[in-house]
Amino acid sequence: MPNYTVTIATGNQWFAGTDDYVYITLVGSEKCSERTLLDKPLYNDFERGAVDSYDVRVGEDLGDIVLVKIEKKKYWMQDDWYCRYVTVKTPDGDYVEFPCFRWLVDDKEVVLRDGRAFLPQDDKTSLVKQHRQKELDTRRKTIRWKEWQPGIPMSIDSNKHRDLPRDIQFDSEKGVDFILNYSKAIENLCVNRFMHMFQSSWSDFGDFEKIFVRIKNTISEYVMQHWKEDFMFGYQFLNGCNPVLIRKCTKLPDTFPVTHEMVSVSLEREMTLEQEMEAGNLYIVDFEILEGISANCTDPQTVQYLAAPICLLYKGVQNKILPIAIQLGQNPDKNPIFLPTDGQYDWLLAKIWVRSADFQYHQNVTHLLRTHLITEVFAIAMFRQLPAVHPVFKLLIPHIRFTIAINTKAREQLICEHGIFDKANATGGGGHVQLIQKATKDLTFRSLCFPDAIKSRGVDSEEDLPTYFYRDDGYKVWDATKSFVSDVVSIYYNSDERVREDEEIQAFVKDACSFGMQDFDHCEFPKSLKSLDELIEYLTVVIFTASAQHAAVNFGQLYLGMYPDEHFIEKPVKAAMEKFRKKLSEITGFIKGRNEGKKLPYYNMSPDKIPNSVAV
Repeated sequence: MPNYTVTIATGNQWFAGTDDYVYITLVGSEKCSERTLLDKPLYNDFERGAVDSYDVRVGEDLGDIVLVKIEKKKYWMQDDWYCRYVTVKTPDGDYVEFPCFRWLVDDKEVVLRDGRAFLPQDDKTSLVKQHRQKELDTRRKTIRWKEWQPGIPMSIDSNKHRDLPRDIQFDSEKGVDFILNYSKAIENLCVNRFMHMFQSSWSDFGDFEKIFVRIKNTISEYVMQHWKEDFMFGYQFLNGCNPVLIRKCTKLPDTFPVTHEMVSVSLEREMTLEQEMEAGNLYIVDFEILEGISANCTDPQTVQYLAAPICLLYKGVQNKILPIAIQLGQNPDKNPIFLPTDGQYDWLLAKIWVRSADFQYHQNVTHLLRTHLITEVFAIAMFRQLPAVHPVFKLLIPHIRFTIAINTKAREQLICEHGIFDKANATGGGGHVQLIQKATKDLTFRSLCFPDAIKSRGVDSEEDLPTYFYRDDGYKVWDATKSFVSDVVSIYYNSDERVREDEEIQAFVKDACSFGMQDFDHCEFPKSLKSLDELIEYLTVVIFTASAQHAAVNFGQLYLGMYPDEHFIEKPVKAAMEKFRKKLSEITGFIKGRNEGKKLPYYNMSPDKIPNSVAV
């Protein structure tokens, strides 16, 4: 009598185990096994982190094991169970792996394919084709598009985190981690203690130091000591939390009438302002997008304001980027130009207004829109259009993990009406939505391609701008990621025709554009992919946006290149992963060496500090 050995691994998440009845059915190419009870309640199998093995006896050989069906039936009270993987040992001694990495909820059956990745055109039997389609049909019923606000990328159709499908919620451990980190952040920033400071005018520059009281590290202490100085102000546009706005100034805006006479004392070469501009020594940051955005008025007793500044920056002979002129509004008839030669506090306050505008842009556009919301678009389209057996699903799943969950939490607690944004930000009370809507009109697919974004701002030359570490490190991580993506997808696609014939990948791309981006004419997201190169670039954008770009404007915890959930089983893919990890390690070593001895080291793009996904 043939004997199959089934090994099942339970996850390490909190409450991942189960005391329910667990059944399994092996589906072979020739026959199916009987539905077999593996565990009874209170047998202490399927505990958290456990790996349990069972014999499944059948009357005759089943052929190649194609599918595995797992069922969990309630015993006393419903408890979810997280299954990591199932391995089947055949009577011939062969092992077949079935990745799961899913929660079994209620009394629903989960059907698994073996761990090999297949494109849709490579599935030949009706059995696997039907399984593939059924999986997508089920996902599309529970993962739906919804417009959170008009004129911005679409979101998941769920108002609360607890209403999300179980597999895209935070797992128990991550959920607790979110709550603890949220509370810790509030405590560290003393938001509760200093909330009245956000809702009233500050009377002393010393108030800023109170914000730093609970944030103690070498960089923060250095910033606290030097935040008033011009070199620190300029440096932050290169390597601060919003290093995406500075651009080469080749022509002054008509709305910004700076003259040579105004700034001549700040110029270090024997050149006119026009000559400095022609030589490539002038840079500009223009917050025109903030013009007309409503300031926060949630507290009727506190009048709040927003500026839409223009800041001219100069590269001196020591390659430091220094501010030389600031105008706090777009209308020059109503807004004077502030200069470093003005009174000490006039100039300092002008810089503070610029930094305030930079904060609003960073939080709402650079961070929320261009990493969180865009990654959610890719995530929803992936779940709706790519089954778990698709190689691109396996490639992307670690990089979109928890993104839908964190964004839903944000809409539930942070950027909702009366949320933290409304209490502590000048764009709260609806201004943040206006800002995201305006920024979406400028968002294009090409602007998400890191090299294109850098070049479009004229800041791609290391010789011209030698201290732009965000750019330098970003190039390295982008190239390593693109090389990794190329290595993986080339295993499954050996021609452009294979890409064009893949109906699922084409549906994924179209869903992201036509639904996620609502077919906005200006966005120029691809509606189809015609070549292998286009596919590689597209997937590189997805992974880079969710990992490195988010890390550069946020902070890191779960690191790039580490894939604890083994969705791929093929040796060539594992070799590509190892090659990727090696390259990332080399980049980490380079960055560590460069940072040694620096008072302001830049680690935000260091691979050992880049999260795999937008999960925080």
